[in-house]
Amino acid sequence: MRRPVSAAYIGMAAMLIFNLAPFYWAISSSLKSNTEVVSFPATLWPRNLSFQAYREIWLNGGFPVYFANSLIVSLATAVLAASFAVLAGYGFSRFRFRFRTALMSIFLASQLIPSILLVLPYFKLLTIVGLYDTRIGLIAALTTMSHPFSVWMLAGYMDSVPIEIDQAAMIDGATRFRVLIHVVLPNAIPGIVATMTFAFLMSWGDLIWALCLITDETKITLTLGITRLVGEYRVEWAQIMAATVVAAIIPAGLYLFAQRYIVNSFVESAVRE
Repeated sequence: MRRPVSAAYIGMAAMLIFNLAPFYWAISSSLKSNTEVVSFPATLWPRNLSFQAYREIWLNGGFPVYFANSLIVSLATAVLAASFAVLAGYGFSRFRFRFRTALMSIFLASQLIPSILLVLPYFKLLTIVGLYDTRIGLIAALTTMSHPFSVWMLAGYMDSVPIEIDQAAMIDGATRFRVLIHVVLPNAIPGIVATMTFAFLMSWGDLIWALCLITDETKITLTLGITRLVGEYRVEWAQIMAATVVAAIIPAGLYLFAQRYIVNSFVESAVRE
């Protein structure tokens, strides 16, 4: 019995190293000078710590604008996707109507379509309505892409909220909308947080949609802005790594926040019950 356990630990350790190695290399490279980062053989840790790359991306480039654009687009996408998904998820969870199962299957199956195939139709549509090269157009596209899975997530979570509490509130005179706002939503907070986290991270890490729908330098997002550091004759590796580290802080922090918030919400919900 000991050998399989040892093999499992070795396998998990190998996978951990494999997954953390890129993050370590990005942090290490971001703290090197421009000369050391391209030196050969490569150094595992900087000989002399340098924060020059971080200063350059914040002071000399458009990185603050790119960061703000990503934050605006991702937050707006998360809020819109969760808001629409709450209404649709409640409808799928609480009402029984024709083609309900078929519609849910279509929502889920739509996620199997590669998003790259939808870029051209969205490009044409946004051009027609005058929203091409705007943050609103990009937010609308990303919200649409994240909406089906968000509905599927929230509908499944709302199914776990007892329908008896809806009925009790309606007996007391509450309307369906009041039941949704005051009864179901407080019990569905973990699902809403998970949905917003999914939509935010999908938008934050997007490159293809921003590349195809945004051309204005003042509106491009962080992931697209990082590609600007790859020049025709020179690649600013230290700055790229520094920008990557800063960009990764937001998703990492969001994961930690969402995990704790979801656990606390589950505990509070159990106490209320």
